[in-house]
Amino acid sequence: MKIISWNVNGVRAVQSKGFAETLALLDADCILLQETKAQADQIDKALEGINGYRIYSNCAERKGYSGVTILSKQEPLQVISDIGIIEHDQEGRVIVAEFEHFFLLNVYVPNSGEALARLDYRQTWDREFLAYCQQLQKKKPLIACGDFNVAHQEIDIARPKPNYNKSAGYTQVEIDGFSRFLDAGLVDTFRHFHPDTVAYSWWSFRGGARARNVGWRIDYVLTSKALAGKVKQAFILPEIHGSDHCPVGIEIDF
Repeated sequence: MKIISWNVNGVRAVQSKGFAETLALLDADCILLQETKAQADQIDKALEGINGYRIYSNCAERKGYSGVTILSKQEPLQVISDIGIIEHDQEGRVIVAEFEHFFLLNVYVPNSGEALARLDYRQTWDREFLAYCQQLQKKKPLIACGDFNVAHQEIDIARPKPNYNKSAGYTQVEIDGFSRFLDAGLVDTFRHFHPDTVAYSWWSFRGGARARNVGWRIDYVLTSKALAGKVKQAFILPEIHGSDHCPVGIEIDF
């Protein structure tokens, strides 16, 4: 089973950049999109040319903001939106598809914002989102994919020192928040397979950052330890363009 996660930074924007051809090339069983920035009818229209997938979306109340979508070749047992906490459930950040052997979760974690204005909120989110993941894990193993908006280690960011505790996504609060997911029994699949590989999944649009590979690894596929041994490979695909993020993913056997 091939699972791809991709922050598309606007599904309607990426639609005009060879998106259908890219998805055909990726040929994944499940494709998880973040930051769709559209309502469900707009997403369905943007994905009209994408054949063979069922489409499930969770959209923000605010139009043109946030949003997550799962495309799946196999019909899930059920699809669950949000985590059951009103404070977090208005921005379309979480959708879960339940399959026979696992939950597949798609998340777009809140950014801490300019001047770290949302860092306190982010801290609350990390704690309560982790609790939700733990609830799912008690029922069956979990695959959690998405834009976690944090570079976890120095190897995950091109310029760690000037960004540390100054830039959203690389504060100790956020780093510690992500560490707790690993402490709770989730495995960072890319690091599991590539402990020393420098690879990024997001680049600023400013200053030719992508061409110079001045990036951050903030997109992850995490799996419960019970599934880690079934993962055959974990990858990042920087050659795929269309967004300021690139796709990340795994291949897993059941």
